[in-house]
Amino acid sequence: MSKADPFRSGLSAKIELDGKRVPVMQPSTEGLGLGVTPIGPTWSGQYFLGADMQGRDVAARLLYGGRNSLLIAGASTVLCLLIAAIVGIAAGYLGGVVDGVLSNVIDIIWAFPVYLLAISLSIVMIGRSFHLGPFEISSSSVIVPILIIGLVYVPYVARPIRGRVLALNQSEFVLAARALGIRPARILWRHILPNVSTTLIVFAPMLMALNIVTESSLSFLSVGVQPPNASWGTILQDGQSLLYSRPVVSMAPGIAIMVTVLLLNLLGDVLRDVLDPKSARGR
Repeated sequence: MSKADPFRSGLSAKIELDGKRVPVMQPSTEGLGLGVTPIGPTWSGQYFLGADMQGRDVAARLLYGGRNSLLIAGASTVLCLLIAAIVGIAAGYLGGVVDGVLSNVIDIIWAFPVYLLAISLSIVMIGRSFHLGPFEISSSSVIVPILIIGLVYVPYVARPIRGRVLALNQSEFVLAARALGIRPARILWRHILPNVSTTLIVFAPMLMALNIVTESSLSFLSVGVQPPNASWGTILQDGQSLLYSRPVVSMAPGIAIMVTVLLLNLLGDVLRDVLDPKSARGR
């Protein structure tokens, strides 16, 4: 399986199975017997989980797609947390006009359903290249879903961060620091950021789990990861037509998504209990 090419079509390929040479695309046994059906799971090295309609190794594509799904989810999580932290801290700490403008922008983005906004942005960005100075981002690059997913969830993180900063502004140690004449920049660096960082750490695994589901949904709808790249969402789409004859093509990425999301949510609960003992006692 490690030598399998996740992109190479195997419509005419044959493999050694139980001492026999068998075709990857086998004659259909359903209905009138017309057409072909990809080989099912061999539970051996090659085509461990069978093949898709193009004769590609599902297990190889699952591993490759998982790498892309985790990369997109991880990078979009970092991007979202970074932007949300800047916006939330600026709004909560500076207050006044800055808070009003940023809060209104957050509310406007918040008003759009997440998936509707993500799909709309994907449709606009797919099919064209973008230039950022000397760099060019093609429509098929994984950077596109990273940017889209990273941006649509900013309001959902920025608002709690803003609320946390507003509460810290009225805390005794911040008021005491201001009474002592400590510079605002030093208060922000020494008192605000360390307390906000724990909130960001707790958000990270749960947001990453959410981003995996979002990326898979967009890719399943063909507005996420674009060929020749693959992800768990694109493999789900590949297995849609094989749901009754070769369900493992769709079940494998579905189980991978479910297990990964479950583990990330459990990690988020553990981090919340460790970093915020008050919430643990309140449950």
